[in-house]
Order: sequence, then C-alpha cells, then structure tokens
Amino acid sequence: MDRTPLIAKAGRVAHARPIGEPVFSSKSSRRTVARTTAVVLAGAACAAMMTGSAEAIVNGEDSTQRYPSMVSIPVTGVDDPTLKGVCGGSLINSKWVLTAAHCVDPMLVTLDGTVRIGSEWMKSGGTVRSVAKTVSHPGYRNGEGAGPNRNDIALIRLNRPVAEKPIRIADKPGRPGTPTRLLGFGTIEDAPDPTQWVFSNRLQELDTRRGAVSECAPGYADSTRLCTISQVPKAMACNGDSGGPQLQRDRKGRWELVGVTSGPGAPGVRCSEGPGLYSSAPAYAGWIHEAMARNG
Repeated sequence: MDRTPLIAKAGRVAHARPIGEPVFSSKSSRRTVARTTAVVLAGAACAAMMTGSAEAIVNGEDSTQRYPSMVSIPVTGVDDPTLKGVCGGSLINSKWVLTAAHCVDPMLVTLDGTVRIGSEWMKSGGTVRSVAKTVSHPGYRNGEGAGPNRNDIALIRLNRPVAEKPIRIADKPGRPGTPTRLLGFGTIEDAPDPTQWVFSNRLQELDTRRGAVSECAPGYADSTRLCTISQVPKAMACNGDSGGPQLQRDRKGRWELVGVTSGPGAPGVRCSEGPGLYSSAPAYAGWIHEAMARNG
C-alpha cells in the first residue's frame, strides 16, 4: 500500500505489483495494468495489495449483522474495459455515498454507472441506483508509490434517494486503541500469486483498532489519515476494499463512520502483514456537508 489502493477485480485479479501498481486479469486475457491505480480497498495495509490499492479483507469473516449503509461500487479499468473491479462506500445521506477519491479517479477507473446499497452480497440484493454525479476533494492526490494518497475522499450522488438507513459520521475518531471494524468485498486470499486471489461475493468484516501515528510508516498517518491495526493475526483489508467503511461504536453502542479505506499504512508490505490507512471521515466532515449542499 505504498501507492494508491488497487481496484480489485470482482473475480480473479492478475496483480503482482507493489501498492500503486494494480494488476487485473480478465476471463479473456491476463495482463498487468502498469498504471498507478487507486485500489478499492477496505483495510489499508492490505488494501489493494498494499500498494495503495484496495483489496478484499484477508482473514476476515462473513458479516455477522446487517449493514444497511454498506455500498458496493462496480468499476472498470480505464486501460481495458474487460478489467472489472469493485470499490466500497458508505451511505451517509438518502442520496449520497462517501468513498475514496481514487475509486472515482477518471485516470484510473470508469464507474459502471450503478451502485448497490444495503446488501450483504456484492452482486444481488439491496437497492440499486444510478450514479448521477461524483465529487472528489479538490486536494486529492494519488500517492503513485511515493507515499500515501492525499485527501483521498469523494462523494457519489445517487439519481434517486434510497430507503436504507445512512450511517452517521463520527464527531471525532477514537483515541489509539479504540476498537473499530472494517467492511469490504475485497480478496480473501493474500497469496503471493495473484491468480490465486479469491474475491468474496459475501460481505466480509474484520475487527481492528485505531493505531498510533507511529504504528504506520513515517509520513503516512496524521490527523486526516488514520493508522489501523488488525486485532486478528494475519488479517487486513486488501484489493477491492478501497473506499469502504471503518466503523466505531458511539456512546450508545451504535455504529458510526470514522474512516474510508485508502491504502496501506506502510510501503512494500503485503495486506495481511501491515497496517492499513484510512481517510478520517470526521476530519473531512465540513467539506462533505459543503459539497453535498453545493451539488444538490
């Protein structure tokens, strides 16, 4: 995850690169996409092959409850339309989804035009809506292997409101050590050979904790990027998890949104072996509300 998170193909991914250099494989052909792509990841250190891409959660478990605000976002690689992937997102308003900016970056991917809200399955259930508009943070910068993504946060406006319950953005992240939970549809296999990766159609979850800034590589975590540590051995978000939620409990025990899967928390580390990096939703709350108001 030393680069932008990778977009994990909703099937097999032929990607054997460091973070920031996603590799996709299609049924018709296998090729690597030598472009720094923002990976759809949900864990971070393992997000998208730990190269800044987002992958599925490795060594997580099937979702244990309903998450009505969970969103799956199908995407296609810009260099080859046969390269199909997925990102995660969170419903924060009846018609707005919060995700990672690299998941809607036109230099990396093309949105397939619809998203699925509130289902524990990537390809069925829930509510499907068309994408009416995307709004990326003006300060977004892809790390491209030279460090973490910057201001990696974006909004998707739906064509019509949905009935699913949105998740509330936390007032602030918990202190280091605070329990958190990651959700994603990314790869569940952190195999050295990308042809052995398996992407989950069933929503995965993983219990994690807020990490201290010092638990991620120097220059990676700060007040806008949250270092995240797995509470389960050899586990973390990976390819296909980018843009997905990191949740924490509020004082009444209800889930609230604290982070958005962005990429790995250290360069050159496999998903299951390193920390993850999440854009802090509370840190961007002001921009989020202003952008929604400006863009209808």
